[in-house]
Amino acid sequence: MCLGSGKKRVPGQLYILVSFVPWILYWVLTGFNVVLGVVLALVSSLAIVFIELFRRGLGLIYIATALYFVVASMGVLVFSLNVFIERSGFLSYLALFIIAVTSIAIKQPFTFQVSKRDYPEVYWRDKLFISINNRIAFVWSSIFLINAFIYLFLKPPLSIVLSNAFVGIGIAFSVVYPLKAPARQYYKEFKKFDWRVEVDPKKPRKENECDVIIVGAGIGGLTCGALLSKWGYRVLVLEQHYQVGGFCSSFARRGFVFNSGVEDVSGLWRNGPVTHLLNELGLRKEELFVRNSRRVVFRGRAIDVPNSVDELVELLKEMFPEEKNSIDAFFSEAEKAYEECYKEVSLYGSPLPAELIVRVMGEKKLLDYPKEHPHFYDWMNKTYKQKLDEYFKNEDLKALLCSLLGYIGSGPEKIFAASALTASLSYFIYGGYYPRGGAQNFANTLKKFIEDHGGKVLLMHRVDKILVDNGRAVGVRCRDKVFKAPIVIANANAKNVFLELVGEEHLDKNFVEYIKSLRMSPSAFMVFLGIDMDLSSYPTIIVDLDSEIHITINSNADPSLAPKGKASVTITTHANYHDFPERGTMEYVEKKRKLAEELIQKAEKIIPGLSKHIVVQYAATPKTFERYTSMPEGAIYSFDQSTDTKRPYFKTPVKGLYLVGASTFPGGGIEAVVISGTICANDINNWRHK
Repeated sequence: MCLGSGKKRVPGQLYILVSFVPWILYWVLTGFNVVLGVVLALVSSLAIVFIELFRRGLGLIYIATALYFVVASMGVLVFSLNVFIERSGFLSYLALFIIAVTSIAIKQPFTFQVSKRDYPEVYWRDKLFISINNRIAFVWSSIFLINAFIYLFLKPPLSIVLSNAFVGIGIAFSVVYPLKAPARQYYKEFKKFDWRVEVDPKKPRKENECDVIIVGAGIGGLTCGALLSKWGYRVLVLEQHYQVGGFCSSFARRGFVFNSGVEDVSGLWRNGPVTHLLNELGLRKEELFVRNSRRVVFRGRAIDVPNSVDELVELLKEMFPEEKNSIDAFFSEAEKAYEECYKEVSLYGSPLPAELIVRVMGEKKLLDYPKEHPHFYDWMNKTYKQKLDEYFKNEDLKALLCSLLGYIGSGPEKIFAASALTASLSYFIYGGYYPRGGAQNFANTLKKFIEDHGGKVLLMHRVDKILVDNGRAVGVRCRDKVFKAPIVIANANAKNVFLELVGEEHLDKNFVEYIKSLRMSPSAFMVFLGIDMDLSSYPTIIVDLDSEIHITINSNADPSLAPKGKASVTITTHANYHDFPERGTMEYVEKKRKLAEELIQKAEKIIPGLSKHIVVQYAATPKTFERYTSMPEGAIYSFDQSTDTKRPYFKTPVKGLYLVGASTFPGGGIEAVVISGTICANDINNWRHK
């Protein structure tokens, strides 16, 4: 069956035999000097042309084949040119060579006509699909040329035997290569990192030894540590700060609790990676998270976002009636694509990148991925702007559907539609969640789980060096302490990990240059306000597209985060690290003060009287985030998340050293780093399904 067509079709490999019937008749009958062979070849080639015209699938090979036999028939029947019979082998293979080379030159390899019968349309624009077809067409063009020379210089039966042998090679290559090429293409780059370090949790360890050391207690590292400790590994987490969590942390001032960054968490729907993690650890979602209410301010209008995607669709259709059919179609496809993205979560707790699909699930699974995920695969291969333009003409509607791209840090033309779907649109489809008790509570819960299962979490332990012996990680050094383990997991920015903790002397020069070339993501400027007024009538999150600010009323999600009748408020906007003077200077303090005033004034247009009720005020700049998290440039998503950024693989060139967190697949955000931690834990556990 051809996916989505509902019609039975002849498989491509069988259909190619049908399309070559004219040539087969020609070769067989002219081999006996039968003129009828040319005529039958002409009739059958014209029949195929008419069939393909009716099917609207006419390709170069069908047209060129018919033209050849028109010329051959005229030559034999009108001009008595027996060369088309006596030299049929040479002329036919020469013609096929010219057809094949021409098809490659015009970027329509003749093998497309075969491949398109076996693979759904979602494959056809894929670069790898095109590359495979080009290579197969090149192999066949070479075979056609070789066979032409065979018939030019050799006589039957040797010419027949050799030419058929080469055709057999071509058929075998055409069958096997498409099955192996995708896996090879994705896997070859990471094969050098496909090391394994076997760890026996039952093996006795000395006091300063453990099974796994995790450098940094962000959510990626804590996720990995919690899973491994549950599975019996002895885990040691070393954190430089006085509390765990990284950007997923909180602080309190005079009874008001504020988060350092995490206020809206995705991945908590029924098949979400965060939900899977909580279920695996025996934790209750309802005790840790609460659904956010949300408002978007756009063109002066306050739009309350419904909790149901069906209600959202109806609201958008009411706002943009001329786009109502497109809105239905867009969200229908988005929901299907989103569901497809998370198909494998039930097996391993997270979606897997292509190179891991090959390693964990096999080559055929990778080959079948577009068939099994047709909608998501399409989103993977387009930018979000392309996907929006595909459906909509109204620019205001497009802008609304980009309202949460701040969670990615790039514009719609610079990110893949799949990234926008999972990190932005998903909040409209399944909602976002606020961490109960503040972001710190979620991080502390994972810390407690590790400790309750035999692991250790040491705070105020800054790792100075990852110890490498003969290309292999063997432990870490914290000041005068040395901790040993066969596996080290770095939950820190990859630049810090490789250029400082590991050291360039242990790495390939090209890899070092690649790490240095990675661009950091944007950072943020945040204002934290304790307000002595009741703001419970407002939603938890307000995204003001007009003023480019993001307001979170923390106490509306969890009233315990502010004194009774008061409110904890955070105002956020994107910021460039290089726009800020050095910390501690008067220029820095003044810029910080002015920016805070500007954000408060903008927020006051949404919440009248806000500035008159401030009882607590603090602000954080990109340099604040850099100070507390050691993240270069205070980058809130680690590296830039646009289409041209290729994040480091989670297994590094140093054997036994893993990466988790926002530096590696799939990127920044709580759901994303949970995925990274889950993948790392599964790999250490050799992908044994629990």
